[in-house]
Amino acid sequence: MRIVLTALLVFFTLHFGFGQEPEKIHGTIVNGSNDQPLENVNIVNLNQVIGTSTDEKGYFEIKAEVNDTLHLSYLGFKSIRIRVTNDWFKYGSTTIKMTELALALEEVVVFQNKLTGFLEVDIKQIPLRSNNRFSVSGLPNQGYEAGSRGSGVNKVLSSILNPADLLYNMFGSKPKEMAKLRKMKEDDQIRNVLASRFDREMLMALLNVDKFDLDEMVSQCNYSKDFIMTANDLQILDAISECYEEYKVLSRNKKGKSN
Repeated sequence: MRIVLTALLVFFTLHFGFGQEPEKIHGTIVNGSNDQPLENVNIVNLNQVIGTSTDEKGYFEIKAEVNDTLHLSYLGFKSIRIRVTNDWFKYGSTTIKMTELALALEEVVVFQNKLTGFLEVDIKQIPLRSNNRFSVSGLPNQGYEAGSRGSGVNKVLSSILNPADLLYNMFGSKPKEMAKLRKMKEDDQIRNVLASRFDREMLMALLNVDKFDLDEMVSQCNYSKDFIMTANDLQILDAISECYEEYKVLSRNKKGKSN
């Protein structure tokens, strides 16, 4: 009798334990205009914070649960979001069509520096970037970046004088979104995709913020305008993640002093 009860207990433990794990869904992504398969489409599960991409036949598999949202992006095509439904699990594979974007190149004006041949004169015409970083003793980060809006020392001091208050509006109201940062950094597929992108689209989708809030977040973390304008999406992710870790340290220190 004991053996039977033990066997049943093990069965139900395994059954419900595995039942809580996300299952894999699969599908095929094609060009909506000609039904040709699209290779290397980026698929990210925004809830599970995992990513994958399609093969040469447009096929993909990814772990998901009902009501998870998938973010699909591909160069030259309109990004889309798809909700995972019970029918997807019930009927198996599905075909997803993506729509091409009409790309229009804006006019670009190039301003040439008029060099005179005199070093002292010409060097004044070349814009200098001051993306220097300043470290703060006691914080586990690589330092603060100083932009053109002020000296690095002033930026560091402002963060010390307003430790948690300065960043609370950015991070304190988004605990669920910020909890995704570590998962995003651990997923190689997501990191590889972000390293090749500069449009912030996937970051905005994962963190559930708009472009303005994302730029403001990085700016409040003492990164310069030059960095914000030139960094790829992976560098922005690392910057926000680093800043969030600082925020948690400063917030804990502030609470400790108040108690």
